[in-house]
Amino acid sequence: MAKKNFKDLTEREILALAIQLEEEDSRIYGDFADGLRESYPSTAKQFDEMQAEESRHRQRLLETYQRRFGDHIPLIRRQDVKGFIERRPIWLVRPLGINMVRKQVEVMELETRQFYERALTKISDPSTRKLLGDLAEVERQHSEFAESLKEQQIESGEQAKEEQSRRRMFMLQIVQPGLAGLMDGSVSTLAPIFAAAFATHQSRAALLVGLAASVGAGISMAFAEALSDDGSLTGRGRPYVRGAVTGAMTAAGGLGHSLPFLLSNFHAAFSVALVVVAVELAAISYVRHRYMDTPLLSSTFQVVVGGAAVFAVGILIGSS
Repeated sequence: MAKKNFKDLTEREILALAIQLEEEDSRIYGDFADGLRESYPSTAKQFDEMQAEESRHRQRLLETYQRRFGDHIPLIRRQDVKGFIERRPIWLVRPLGINMVRKQVEVMELETRQFYERALTKISDPSTRKLLGDLAEVERQHSEFAESLKEQQIESGEQAKEEQSRRRMFMLQIVQPGLAGLMDGSVSTLAPIFAAAFATHQSRAALLVGLAASVGAGISMAFAEALSDDGSLTGRGRPYVRGAVTGAMTAAGGLGHSLPFLLSNFHAAFSVALVVVAVELAAISYVRHRYMDTPLLSSTFQVVVGGAAVFAVGILIGSS
């Protein structure tokens, strides 16, 4: 579709475009507020206020348009005019990243302010020029507000609260599901893989059993986690994200000590698999200590004892 040059817009089209821009920005700020409310309530409240202000801007523009040109407003949008930046719909992403939102606000306000400043060169009506000049000044203040938002939150202590909230969300949505999957995949697949290895003394047999056990466990854990709760009460985030994280880490935990059996030499493959198992258990112990506040010695003991027990079961069954 052909776009129109800004210099070719009439005063009527400029006002119609301004109304559309203010409505769009108002709705985007509303989406920002909605996406940030749970994790960043203070910042969400500020976006609520900015949404209300953009709505007031639209109303003032609408009144001016109706006074000058009547009730019919032609549909002209930002994508119909050359020079506007294509906005990525980050406001639809959940959870929203606060730093990405700040940057988006700065771009939005700068672009809108520049639009009003250029529009002033095309408008002859004194009252309309005054309105656009006032709105350009407000947009400049919004841009400064976005730039200083981080400093304001540091001074008020809100940034510390937001960082704490971000860590909590990371724990609930990524670390805990991922750790559960890694533990399940690493430990539960030990028995079938090493039972097959000792029963056949063939790398291929152990590899096939390992692949089947790992992928199967990953799919099972993904569905189990995704269906466990929708996150609305626990704050654990979107179920399909948790399910994907859990399933992927479960499969990875089992594949880690399955892939060494790609080696055709059984004894070499078995030795490498033992090293991989030791690394996996050490990694699980560290993650539990780092993110779950479990004492390192206690975490190592629990993980190693559990893994050794399952490993022993696999060896006994495969050797019988």
